[in-house]
Amino acid sequence: MIKRLWLLLAILSSFALVAAACGSDAADVATDVADAAEDVVDGDEEEAMEDEEAMEDEEAMEDGETSVGLVYDIGGRGDLSFNDSAAAGLEQAKADLGVDFTEASPNNDGSNRAELLQLAADGNPIVIGVGFLFAGDAAAVAAENPDTNFAVIDDAMLDFSQDPPVPFGDNVAGLVFAEEQGSYLVGVAAALKTESNKLGFIGGVCCFGLIEKFEAGFRAGALSVNPDIEIVAEYITDAPDFDGFNQPDRANVIATTMYDDGADIIYHAAGGAGNGMFQAAKDFSEDNGSKVWGIGVDSDQFNTIGEVDASLQEYVLTSMLKRVDVAVFEILKAQESGAFAAGPNVYDLSVDGVGYSTTGGFVDDIVDELEAAKAAIVAGDVTVPTDPTEVGG
Repeated sequence: MIKRLWLLLAILSSFALVAAACGSDAADVATDVADAAEDVVDGDEEEAMEDEEAMEDEEAMEDGETSVGLVYDIGGRGDLSFNDSAAAGLEQAKADLGVDFTEASPNNDGSNRAELLQLAADGNPIVIGVGFLFAGDAAAVAAENPDTNFAVIDDAMLDFSQDPPVPFGDNVAGLVFAEEQGSYLVGVAAALKTESNKLGFIGGVCCFGLIEKFEAGFRAGALSVNPDIEIVAEYITDAPDFDGFNQPDRANVIATTMYDDGADIIYHAAGGAGNGMFQAAKDFSEDNGSKVWGIGVDSDQFNTIGEVDASLQEYVLTSMLKRVDVAVFEILKAQESGAFAAGPNVYDLSVDGVGYSTTGGFVDDIVDELEAAKAAIVAGDVTVPTDPTEVGG
């Protein structure tokens, strides 16, 4: 553009000299010079427009052009629990941030997790693995793709071989939750609502340090209301067999036994297997004329179970909300703004990363007590345990 301005000045100077020398021919020369000047100005305007378009394209790339490759845990969308919550976070990021996404699910044994993570990394600046089982593969794939950010739900993504532990890389984040805090609240709800003073807990898989947090919080919350309450617990499978999250028939049998033995409220942390517990609650209630309840997990299961069988909704007392959707949305928001942070990103009660549902209205009469318990945890007056062996009941 500067060269064009110098050219214009040179043309005008030439015009002044020619006009002085040629007299009556000056008008013709002026016309020629004006045409030349117009060409220069037109060229400047065109170049300016090109520069403006380039700037607009750059701004567009900086705002709303993030894409993510998300790989679900086994079962994918439609599990009415963990994966569906992650999907909700994707949809919110698309609606609010303009984020595009691709999604995939591993095969039944999960053996292609690494392959799916790499495929996602090939086309996206950030990749999310839904579930702790992605941790090892994500760390390895992230090391091979240093320009791509990775986030794994339910694992801190720290290298514990170091002292102190450090993130696996600057491009690796762990999205973790205070499940014990949300479970404490539904434990309070169960203790306030039980008529038999006997509660149940069904875990999908034991014992690898995650589902035990749900049990510990549930026990602690219930016992904070009634130290004499009885709590029975059973897990469907033991790690490394993680199929317990996908066995609703087995959850149904366990729940039926607990109801038969006097429990009137059962909390499950068993993924898709939990659907069998709600069916057991309905069947037992109808067969015995005595209402029993189930407590859901991860998503608001009053809503999700209604997609399967609306008749089961009246047996969903509440749900412990593990806001995987919040975690997915927030990490994508951070990616968009350039604030991606490696290592653990913790979602607890203070940021509504966990909580409880009120859909159905079955706990409306005890919300004040639940909110008081929440406030005590957030204030630090109550520290919720993560190991069920440290809690009685």
